Amino acid sequence: MAVHDARNWPDCTKMIGLLLMVASILTQQGTSGQRVKTEPEVLSYPGQTVNLRCAFTDVSGTQLTMVTWIYEPKDGDRVNIAVLHPNFDPNYPESPLQGRVSFTNSSPDLKTPSIQITDVRMTDEGKYICEYATYPRGNEQGITFLIMLAKPQNSATAVSVVAGTKPVVVARCESADGRPAAKLKWVTTANGNETLAEKPGAENTVTVTSEYRMIPTAADNGKDISCVVNHRTQVKDESFQMKLAIQYPPQVRIVGYDNNWYVGRTNVMLTCEAAANPPPFSVNWKTMSGMEMPETVQLKDNVLKVLKVDESVNTTFVCEVANRIGTTKEQVTVLVREPLQNPSDPGPVAIIVICTLLGLLLVGALVAVLVTLRRRQQQGYRANGGSDMKTRIFGGGKKASKNGTGGGTGGGIIGGGANNNGPIYVYSEGSSHPSLGEKNNHHQPLTVGGRPEVVATTPTAQDILLSSELDDAERRKFDELEEEERYDHFGGGGPILQLRPPHDQSGMIGDYMDDDMESQKDGSVISRTAVYV
Repeated sequence: MAVHDARNWPDCTKMIGLLLMVASILTQQGTSGQRVKTEPEVLSYPGQTVNLRCAFTDVSGTQLTMVTWIYEPKDGDRVNIAVLHPNFDPNYPESPLQGRVSFTNSSPDLKTPSIQITDVRMTDEGKYICEYATYPRGNEQGITFLIMLAKPQNSATAVSVVAGTKPVVVARCESADGRPAAKLKWVTTANGNETLAEKPGAENTVTVTSEYRMIPTAADNGKDISCVVNHRTQVKDESFQMKLAIQYPPQVRIVGYDNNWYVGRTNVMLTCEAAANPPPFSVNWKTMSGMEMPETVQLKDNVLKVLKVDESVNTTFVCEVANRIGTTKEQVTVLVREPLQNPSDPGPVAIIVICTLLGLLLVGALVAVLVTLRRRQQQGYRANGGSDMKTRIFGGGKKASKNGTGGGTGGGIIGGGANNNGPIYVYSEGSSHPSLGEKNNHHQPLTVGGRPEVVATTPTAQDILLSSELDDAERRKFDELEEEERYDHFGGGGPILQLRPPHDQSGMIGDYMDDDMESQKDGSVISRTAVYV
């Protein structure tokens, strides 16, 4: 291993030496570039005075022999413009800057040989080199770029064109006599392309021109378009806002016809609307047939007014609009319809009235039916809980109680100790027979299980009134009676039903009848216990 390392040692030494040499060269170049200090860039406008500074920062171990300022234009040869030697006066060789260039100090020093240029011109723009002659390293230099600025004159205009099918210039923008060249761009919604051109201006300035090209259409007229100029001398971009000016012949339409012009209709009109650039100078109405306008038609500007529609208006109207670019026509055909039915005609009104009355009658009949059904249901409930059969109770009145046959004013009581000797008669409400006495002539009480049973209480005066079996006159008469006399003097329209004793007391019928009868003031005799139905 030791032998192998010894053999590789010379190769490593050579590599290290090469790296040290490269580093030395780079260091010398970097030190040289850093020892001559200049400003990278200087800006100036025409007519001003500019200072170009230069200094040698580290003179240790170096002898400064001479300083030379060299001007190198953008397009041209290098030329010396100022020379400084410690043993001689400053020298200004023949150059475009002769007479306007000088060292800034009256006694210039090789360490700070700065110069100034008065009345700067646009042609003075270029590279300025401050070059030192030194010993033992030779020449060292620093570079400054002088940039001349010229604020351009910016402008933009829209170009009026006629609508067509080929691309044309619709807007133009220009930045003239600027330094450096300006940058232009377009902002618009119109569909087109831009072109850019530069040309030299006065005193080394530049004029930049841009055009916007497109196929012009009527729809593009009035659209916004802007040219934006960017230049180094401007604090912010300058924008020129414009509108496209596209000329086109009139675009015409007629409005106002609703396809409902009927005979007798009044004050209808047609309006001829036209869009054009430039604006139209004439609007004319005429008929397609070439005949004169109907007498009921009035023309004013772009409006055709019909005072009253009749058969003469049944025609085709033509509107003709013209401007400097061309003439356009539009037409509308009017179809006159039959007159509408007079709203005052009694026919429809009568039909409406009849239908209304029929509807009201139908509703009234329905209400009457419902009310009748309701009343019948209520009557059925008052009689026997909703049944069509009604029960009549005889006896149990005050007169009966006087004779010992009743149990008080209430009549028979189910399961009570009172004696109700009045039988119960039941009849059908739907029966047409006027007398219940004939239908129930057996005079037998209702029995359950072989013994008499009372199935309902004696009806009160109010129940009799609600039964709807008395007419109005009888109800009024009944109301006028005293409470004690209502049962004694009650007189109904039906026959008198007399209570008969049971079959096992038939032998006593004579006495029963005699005791039951009572004479009246008018000479008649009536039963005390009979009930009139």
